[in-house]
Amino acid sequence: MAVVTKPGTRLRSVTCTTEVVIVRGSSEPTDLRCGGQPMVDVAAENPQRSDVAAPFDGGSLVGKRYVNDDESIEVLCTKAGAGALSIGDVALTVKGAKPLPASD
Repeated sequence: MAVVTKPGTRLRSVTCTTEVVIVRGSSEPTDLRCGGQPMVDVAAENPQRSDVAAPFDGGSLVGKRYVNDDESIEVLCTKAGAGALSIGDVALTVKGAKPLPASD
């Protein structure tokens, strides 16, 4: 099940307590997952619950931004959980901080 990853969209996991907001994305449907299962809109009522599947059990950290390899999709984790974020079977990575300019 794919979701639209338009900036500002809020999603939650069906496997754990993880919630995210899309920072950068597209209006095209994307297979965004948490814990190996597709994420759902935060307003969805009673989605079918599932268990976190290995190898997507690494967890997600609140306040961290996660990106795919080409950084075309960026999500901000607003609530931590036991499931790891991925697009399909490809795990998202924590976006590193930009280095500050040197001051002399």
